[in-house]
Amino acid sequence: MAPPKVLICGGGIAGPALAFWLSKLGYNVTVVERFSCLRASGQQIDLRGPGIQAMKRMDLEQAFRSKLIDETGTQFVDSSGRQRGFFPVNKTGKGQQGFTTDFEIMRGDLCRILYDATKDHVKYIFDVTISSFQQHDSVVDVEFSNGSKDRFDLLVGADGQGSRTRRMMLEPGGPDPFHSLHMFVAYFTTDRQNSNEHIATTYLGTNKRIIFTRSHDATTTQTYLIYPDDSDQLKGVVNSKLEEQKKAWAELYRDAGWEAQRIVQAMQDDSITNDFYTHEVAQVRMVSWSRGLVGAYVLAGEIAKRLNDSKGLHSGNTDGAKDPLVSALEAYDSQFRPFMSQVQTLGPGLWVPSSSWAIAVCNFLIGIFALLRIDYLSKYVLREDVNGTCRTMRS
Repeated sequence: MAPPKVLICGGGIAGPALAFWLSKLGYNVTVVERFSCLRASGQQIDLRGPGIQAMKRMDLEQAFRSKLIDETGTQFVDSSGRQRGFFPVNKTGKGQQGFTTDFEIMRGDLCRILYDATKDHVKYIFDVTISSFQQHDSVVDVEFSNGSKDRFDLLVGADGQGSRTRRMMLEPGGPDPFHSLHMFVAYFTTDRQNSNEHIATTYLGTNKRIIFTRSHDATTTQTYLIYPDDSDQLKGVVNSKLEEQKKAWAELYRDAGWEAQRIVQAMQDDSITNDFYTHEVAQVRMVSWSRGLVGAYVLAGEIAKRLNDSKGLHSGNTDGAKDPLVSALEAYDSQFRPFMSQVQTLGPGLWVPSSSWAIAVCNFLIGIFALLRIDYLSKYVLREDVNGTCRTMRS
């Protein structure tokens, strides 16, 4: 019997990670990506907890470490640039990671690693996305943006927070799965100004304006403008032209202090900043992670394990019985939803100081925490101590 055909929409990180496991299990996997080539762009990311376990079980640690960013830690500075606290990276291999982890990498490098690990066993189609799909007789008929059609046993949406696949999967009139966290972030790259040290820097400005910078090479600096509050101004330009987005951020941050004026000026200069991106931070909370043979929530190794349990049972004709692939998706949802619920449950609230007085107090406490090596602050912010069942398949 021919192996089940799986279509994954999204060629970033989650899609190729799922394709890695399913191809190892003998599935016939196709990944479609709406961009014309591998989208190997984006800022620095890190692995923590289950992500580190998954990377090691995929035998990708050597490839990952060859692209590591040697960031020594994270510092907090005041408006004069004075360091108020420094939290070094934890390289012991034990205990919780800090603000900087031992597994920092550029998003583009991780995309290339996953693509290289799967390209010989997975079919990739670029410059194509899903226009529509219909489920019937235990199959999914898909029509693509280039006019072609194909039939699959399973469709998985791994196309990001604004997933079109998810929107097409949802029941009409159902609850909106987009839950705002009342935070906006702008990402862009500027010319590097500081020393050769690879230290991430956080600055707390008045009116809850946060600036975060880090460098992955000798010439550029990744810059993040973080506004952890509601803003009609920012919300109104999220989907507008780049010029309007930059103008809104410039008006909000120009007088934020520290290096804000220089950063805002560089942000508005297209010859310096050509990768500007802004979005509203949110979580996706779905009543069900799948609908029939279409799934839209991926913990790659885990869903692969559940699908593997059903492999060979899916025949395309169930004579009224529930399809084993559908049962596998439901079991995956049932077992791992408690884990994801913990991950998505924030702490008592991300308190960010607003006034100069509150910032001074906060910087003082940060200095005490750093001096005494108290990890309360990182635990409060990072939520790395989540318990629950999350085991990735062994290769």
